[in-house]
Amino acid sequence: MAHFAKVVDGIVVTVIVAEADFIVTLEDANSWVQTSYNTRGGVHYDPTTGLPSADQSKALRKNYAGIGYAYDAVRDAFIPAKPYPSWLLNETTCLWDSPKAKPSDGKMYSWNEELLDWVEYIMGE
Repeated sequence: MAHFAKVVDGIVVTVIVAEADFIVTLEDANSWVQTSYNTRGGVHYDPTTGLPSADQSKALRKNYAGIGYAYDAVRDAFIPAKPYPSWLLNETTCLWDSPKAKPSDGKMYSWNEELLDWVEYIMGE
């Protein structure tokens, strides 16, 4: 069994688990694109350990497809929706990067598009 995304006009409309032999029998077989549940940012992760797999040939289409994701046939990649206007597409991962690195001090932050900066998230405020 494998995961397949149905792509209509470049957008993922559904994701299913099926045999490839079944997908090829469908009238709209060309609308279905295989996706890997264990691929994120162009890296395949071992489903048991959660660590990058030794065999990166299993990495498929940069990211696991989600409903609403774009499928870019040129990049052969599934790309999530852009979260903020200022963010830029990372061509290696096909994920969106903020224009400023998120602090790594262990605190919780959220992106503030007006300030174009990360602001500390404080519970209850």
